[in-house]
Amino acid sequence: MKIENGQTLLFIGDSITDCRRAQPLGQRDGLGEGYVAFTDSLLASAHPERKIRILNTGIGGNRVIDLEARWQRDVLDLHPDWLSVMIGINDVWRQFDGAMDPNQVGADRFETVYRRLLDRTRSALRGLVLMSPYFIETNRTDPMRSLMDAYGKTVRRLAMDFDAIFVDVQAAFDRYLAHRPTQSLAGDRIHVNKTGHMIIARSFLDTVGFE
Repeated sequence: MKIENGQTLLFIGDSITDCRRAQPLGQRDGLGEGYVAFTDSLLASAHPERKIRILNTGIGGNRVIDLEARWQRDVLDLHPDWLSVMIGINDVWRQFDGAMDPNQVGADRFETVYRRLLDRTRSALRGLVLMSPYFIETNRTDPMRSLMDAYGKTVRRLAMDFDAIFVDVQAAFDRYLAHRPTQSLAGDRIHVNKTGHMIIARSFLDTVGFE
C-alpha cells in the first residue's frame, strides 16, 4: 500500500467527509460515522502492525471557496504526509437548490480555486488523493448529474496535473446502481447511508493499493 507505517493521512471535504466528526479536529474515536471512520477501521483491522494516523477536517456545507478560507488551519498547519480532498458536491448542488447566492461557484472558479490550493500544498506532501464529487442518479442526462460529472472531470484533470491519485467515487456508485435503486443509498441522492460510505471507503483504499 502506498501509505506507509507512521504516516499521517488527512481527509478534508464537506458533510460527506465530516459525518459528525469531532470538533475542532477529528482523530481516533472522533472521525465521524462515515467513510473516513470506515477507512480507519479497515486499515487497522487488516494491518494492525501499521500505525497510520487518520485526521478528519471535513465541514458540512463546504464548497471549494470554504476550503480555501480554512486551508492554512485545517491542512497546512497539520503537516500531513498524505492529503485526501473530496469537494464539489455543494458547489454543484447550490446551483440547483433555489438559493439566490451571489457567490455561486461556477466551473471555472471551481477549478481556479482548487488549483490554487493544490499549488500551495503539493510540494509538502508525500501523496495526494483527489476524490470525485458524485450524485446518486443513474440518468446521466439529468441536469445535476450532468454538471456533477463535469466537475468530476475537472478533478480528474487536476489529479493528472498534480501527480495525484484520482478516486472515481461516481463510477463506484454507478457500479452499485446497476443492480440496486438509488433509494437504497440516499433519499436526497447526496447524503448516503452506511452502505454508501463503505463504497467510498473501499474505493479510496482500492486506489491507494490496500490489500
